[in-house]
Formats: sequence, C-alpha cells, structure tokens
Amino acid sequence: MHKVMRNLLVSLAAVALIGLQVGTALAFWGKADFQLTILHNNDGESQLINAGSGLEEFGGVARFKTLVEQLRAEATQDNRRCWGKNKGVILLSSGDNFLAGPELNASFAKGVPYFDSKAIRIIGYDAMAIGNHEFDFGPDVLADFIKGTRGKIPFVTANLDFGQEPKLQKFVKKKQIVKSLVIREKGRRIGIVGLTTPQIRFISSPRNVEIDPEIAAAAQAEIDKLTRRGVKIIILISHLQSVEEDIQLAAQLEDLDVMIAGGGDEVLANDDDLLVPGDEIFGAYPLTATGADGASIPVVTTAGDYKYVGRLVVNFDRQGKVINVDETSGPVRVAGGSQPDSVQANKRMQKKVVEPVQAFVDNLAANIIATSEVALEGRRNPGVRSEETNEGNLLADALLWQANQLATQFDVNAADVALQNGGGIRNNNLIPAGDISELTTFDIAPFSNFVTIVPDIPRQQFKEIMENAVSQIGGGRFAQISGFTMVYDPSGIAQVLDENGQVTTLGTRVQSIVLNDGTVIVQNGAVVAGPAVNIATIDFLARGGDQYPYRGATFTSVGISYQQALSNYIQGPLNGLISSVDYPEGGEGRIIP
Repeated sequence: MHKVMRNLLVSLAAVALIGLQVGTALAFWGKADFQLTILHNNDGESQLINAGSGLEEFGGVARFKTLVEQLRAEATQDNRRCWGKNKGVILLSSGDNFLAGPELNASFAKGVPYFDSKAIRIIGYDAMAIGNHEFDFGPDVLADFIKGTRGKIPFVTANLDFGQEPKLQKFVKKKQIVKSLVIREKGRRIGIVGLTTPQIRFISSPRNVEIDPEIAAAAQAEIDKLTRRGVKIIILISHLQSVEEDIQLAAQLEDLDVMIAGGGDEVLANDDDLLVPGDEIFGAYPLTATGADGASIPVVTTAGDYKYVGRLVVNFDRQGKVINVDETSGPVRVAGGSQPDSVQANKRMQKKVVEPVQAFVDNLAANIIATSEVALEGRRNPGVRSEETNEGNLLADALLWQANQLATQFDVNAADVALQNGGGIRNNNLIPAGDISELTTFDIAPFSNFVTIVPDIPRQQFKEIMENAVSQIGGGRFAQISGFTMVYDPSGIAQVLDENGQVTTLGTRVQSIVLNDGTVIVQNGAVVAGPAVNIATIDFLARGGDQYPYRGATFTSVGISYQQALSNYIQGPLNGLISSVDYPEGGEGRIIP
C-alpha cells in the first residue's frame, strides 16, 4: 500500500477512535431509542475447515456458526447504554463468499448444493454482497452457488445488471438478487444497499453481466428509494477491494448511516482486542468517514477466512440517526482448541460441511506426486506479485511445456514464451522443501484457468503486454515468465490502459526482452523489428483479465487447466523432482529490476 495513503488512514483511524470514545461517553446523555448490533464478515473464500496451516485452532465455519449464535444472544441482553429500549441484531457479508481451491473443488466433485452454500445457509445471513471472486468460474457457477442457498439469503448489488445472463436473471425475478432491500428487526426497518467492484471485468470472469462503474450514483439512487419509503436506517455492504475505497466513496453519499467494507482483508481492531496470531492492526474499529451531508459514518471490515465476526453496536435516536458506536464494538476472533476464547464447533455444520470437505482434502494431501529440494516461494509481496520466484518460474514453465505438448493437436503454432499472472498463484505461503502432493498443486493453481496459446502477437504489442505486467508492482498482474529474460526499471513511467486495453500512457519500464534462443525483442527500451511472438498463458489473461492488452487477439485453449498442467509437468519432464539446480531459491535471473 502507498505510504502516504497508509499514513492518511492511520490518521483517520486515530481521529475515528477519539471521536467514538467521546460519542460513547455521550451515550449516557443522548436519547437512544434503538440499539442495532451488526454482525459481519467478508472474504470467507471457501476457508471452511480452519484458517489454514499453522492456524488450525482459528477460523472454520463450524466455530464461526457457534460464535455468531453466542453474539446474537448477547446482543439482545439488557444493556444500560440503550436505556432499556429495543435492540436488534443482523448478520451481513461483504462478499467473496467462495474462492477456487481444494475446498471448493470438494463442492464441484459433489455438485449442487455446494458446501459453501450449505455453510452460509446454516450460518443464517440476513444479506450478502457479491464480490469479484463469485465470478471466477463464470456466472453459471455463481447461479449454482445461489441456488444452493434455497432462497434463504438475498444477494445485494446496486451496480450490476444480469439481464444478459438468464441463470442469474432468474434470481433477480425471484428477488433473491436485488439492488437493495429492507430488513425488519424489532419493529424497525433497516435498509441494505450493496455494491460490487467495477474492476470485476479485469480481475474475474463476469461474461455478459453489465457493470455500472458509477458506483456512487448507483448507491445513492437506492439510498434515495429507501428514504422515500420512510426507511431511516441505511447500511451499505460493499466489495470494493479496500476499506479506503469505502472511505472515499462516503464523501459522495448522503443519508447513509453505516458502511461494511470487503475485499481488502484489513484488520480493524483496538488495543484490547484478541487477534489471530500473525494479524496486525490496520486501523481502529471502527474508522469514521464523512458523508456528503456532513454525517459521521462508521466504517468497518474484517480479515477474511472466517477468522473474525465483526461486531458493530450502534445506538440510534427516534429519527434513525446515529448517536454513537458502543464501546462493546470490535472484531471477535473465531477460536477453538486450547485458546482462552475457544468455542465449540457447531455439530450440524461439522457434520454437513466440515467433515466431508476435510475428507476430500485429505485424499488430495495423501497423493504425493513429487519431492522438492528447495522451498518454493509463493507468498504475495514480496513474492509472486512483485518479483521473480522459483514457484512462479515452475508454473510458467509448466504452461510453456504443456502448451507445446498439445499445440500440434490443436493446429496452432508452438509457443515461444509463457506468462502467468501473480494473482493466479494462490497458495500465499513458502512451501517447504520435501513432499509435494496433489493438494499442493491445487493450492498453487486453484482457478478454472485453462492453458491457452495466443499466436502472432506483434513485438510492439508484446512489449505493451510486458509493460502491463510491471505497471503495478505488488499487484496481481505482475507476471511470472518462461522462455525469455526481461530487464525493467521500476522507476520508469508505468503504462496506463483504458477499459478496452488501449494504451493511454506509454510505459517506459521494460528495457530489455531476450528470448532463450538469443532473439532480441526489446533493447534499451526500444522494440527490435522481427517476427511476431507466440504466447502461452491462461485464458483469463488472453481475454483481457488484469488488463492484459491482447485486445481481442485470437487464442486457442488446449483443454488443460493450469493446475493439471503443473501436475503433469512435475510428474512428466521433471520426473517428480523439483531440483535446486532447475529452480533455485531466489529465482535464476529471468526478471531483473
């Protein structure tokens, strides 16, 4: 994150904390008429069993369900701060409710209803935003996911239109996908408005879903509809990739009371809150934004993976205006085992979801396909989103090898090079030297991305493609490469593209590209004339994902997922051995900043 922005948010967090402490003191003097506890989370991302390796005592939907029920009960107990007035409680999600990986593959193997659908139905959400990852397998899989909830949960997004996607439009007609809705709780009407990041066209696969980029206008239109109906309490649940995007958006909105953000995985907490080991506080819980009408708006989010239940306790007056945020607010971590705040797993969830998913994952883990002599670097930043890594090299090599194994069968030219975006490498850890299982390959490459050959890309366009790859160091578009070396200057001008992949600002970062056979493509920042380049990649990028400027170029999928290509490559030409000679830790100089 940019240092200036982080400092700004720290300042905002400090102001928010001071303001809310003062507001809490005023609770004894204000005339609170209604206390609403908003339980929330975001970015569950199919982390159904627990929070991952080394964090087995944290997270997991079975413990999450138990904690939600405990917090629901606590929310309606007597509390002098509300002077005995009515109290309500609701549960909201801000999107990314499932994600490619071994646990989601258990759902695909089983079929509808998916385990994630069962989990959120058992948890009992009142409303959910739609995130970018819901489209990773296309609209049809999202439709199957929603179908599995059996009409129990409304999905809310004001800036998406599903008219050209019949399977999703069916849920619009049934009012299970809505732009906004009203929840009735303890005699109060609570409006919920949803937003989805306009970036889904570049970071996921929404196909024919129409995306309104004017999110402030879309949200305000729904807020206005609710206020005309006399709804006094309005909450925005959004998946805009970071909490700072919500803070910026707030300044354009009126008549909004609370914002629940998603997509950034930030930990908002205060000093006395228990955190999952390894988590660091990003800012105070809550932060405070200022609306276009001058209103102070509490803004909250949580880290994902079902590690926390956010608890925002808000006191309202008779007109539905926020008086303050109660001091009991904050993230509540989901813990089990020997932890002091341990909760028991919900038995129904454990039986219906966790146990069958665990059995599927255990079978993948038991299938050992290779040994690695080196630790494989799959962490994000520093890592696969900012520099060459040996894990990135391994996957890029797998793409190039698999594409060329099958090129003749598909009557397409063999590839010269291969590109894999760092955002498609998902394990986000350092895999230790030792056994590599089939599960490991799913952890690395979980999406439904297929190996693809894009032939005859002119050299100038290839340079633009690589300028895009280094235009946002630390972002998901940063490329891991095979078949060539590249020298780039991080201090050079970053290329900027419009939504159609047309260059609006020329990039000057790429200084040299040389193919493995010695062919020079770029020298001293200038393109060298010569034959076009054939690229092996994944279909997500070939379609323009992460703004890769293929601009509608013809491509051919060879019918193998990138996970299967990785598995085939490791067991085929590598003969089950990832050696320190082939894949040294720190890389081998393919990408030189």
